[in-house]
Amino acid sequence: MEIQLASEIINKIPDFKLGVIEYKNITVGDSPQMVKGRLQLFQESIYFDLENNKITGLPGIQAWRSIFKTFGKDPNRYRPSVEALYRRVQKQNYLTTVQSAIDINNFFSLQYQVPIGIYDSDQIKGPVTIKIGKTGEEYLGLNGRVNSLENLIVSADQLGPFGSPFIDSKRAPVTEATKNALQIIYLQPSTAVESAGRLTVSLMKMFTQIHGGDASFYILGSE
Repeated sequence: MEIQLASEIINKIPDFKLGVIEYKNITVGDSPQMVKGRLQLFQESIYFDLENNKITGLPGIQAWRSIFKTFGKDPNRYRPSVEALYRRVQKQNYLTTVQSAIDINNFFSLQYQVPIGIYDSDQIKGPVTIKIGKTGEEYLGLNGRVNSLENLIVSADQLGPFGSPFIDSKRAPVTEATKNALQIIYLQPSTAVESAGRLTVSLMKMFTQIHGGDASFYILGSE
């Protein structure tokens, strides 16, 4: 799948980069007990860590709040998805398992303090552009609300935006019927290219270990 990074992002954040993974012939279902257990234990660990630390002081959260500000979006009103996850954990409103793809997404998002989106590739039409949302652009999100995309980083295809590090749309979610998927890791810009590659491969390997299929990856914006 062809994916492009808009110059309007690179011009403001020259070291902006994404991990991109494409999966083929996967099987999505209930998470294995290993994943459920690790997700629960990790959230409990984070909860205790947050007793002595502010969420906004965590490096990944801090980086993504800064990115939102750079493009004119107030991170106190529109929180990066990873910050929303951390705030749930802080309130002991722990994430329960949904299905294998979402659970892996949430686990790695918490572990690396970055937003991660995963989409059903068969619901995406044509090339994808990572760009800044324009005035009037919006979509129905997974939060059940119509969300304004103005000044947000969004992923868009021929039909318009379908994803964002804020909240994804209901148009292309991964479900148990999904066979092919696109995963986007919204890396911290300060992450070195080699480290970005290792992080992305780590996620890809765990995902395919659980879901089977074939996978390939690359780092977008690293040149």
